[in-house]
Amino acid sequence: MEGKTYFAHETAIIDDGCHIGTNTKIWHFSHIMQNCEIGEDCNIGQNVVVSPQVVIGNNVKIQNNVSVYTGVICEDDVFLGPSMVFTNVINPRSFISRKSEFKQTIIRKGASIGANATIVCGHEIGEYALIGAGSVITKDVKPYALMVGNPAKQLGWVSKNGHRLTFENNTATCPETGEIYRLENDQIFAVK
Repeated sequence: MEGKTYFAHETAIIDDGCHIGTNTKIWHFSHIMQNCEIGEDCNIGQNVVVSPQVVIGNNVKIQNNVSVYTGVICEDDVFLGPSMVFTNVINPRSFISRKSEFKQTIIRKGASIGANATIVCGHEIGEYALIGAGSVITKDVKPYALMVGNPAKQLGWVSKNGHRLTFENNTATCPETGEIYRLENDQIFAVK
C-alpha cells in the first residue's frame, strides 16, 4: 500500500478496508482481515489472525499465535499474551452457522491477559485487570482484579503497573510508582 505509515512483514496478509495506525508493526504470517480497525503503535506478533470488524486501540501488544475473533474490542494499552484464546460463540457446532450469534468481548484499557489464557465470549475485562497465564475467564472481571485458575477466581488486586496490592485500612501503595489505591465496596480506585 503506497504511503502507508505502518510496517507489515512481507508474509503478512492485509485485506481491503482495514485502517491501521501509524507506527504499528505486523509480523510474519499474520492475517488482518477486512474492515478491522487497528490503532497506532501496536505490535502484532507472528501467526496472529485479526478477524473482520475487530477493533484494536492504540499501543496494543498481541503476542504470537493469537486469534482475535469478530466481536472482540481491545481498548488502548492492552496486552494479549502468547497463544491466549478468545471465543465468539457460546455453543459452536461446525454444521450450524452461528455468525449472527457472535458475542461481544471487551478488554478495557491497560488490561493484560497471560499466555494460554482463554476468554469465553460475552464478557468484559476491566481496566488494568491482570489475567494469569492459563486462566479461563467465564464471567466479567473487575478493574484492577488479579484473576487466576480454571475457572478463574479473583486472587486479589493489582496496580496500574501490574504489581500485587496489599491493603491496610482499605489503602494500598504500588511498590513501583508509589501510587495510592483505595478499596471501597469491593472496587479499587486510584487516589489522585
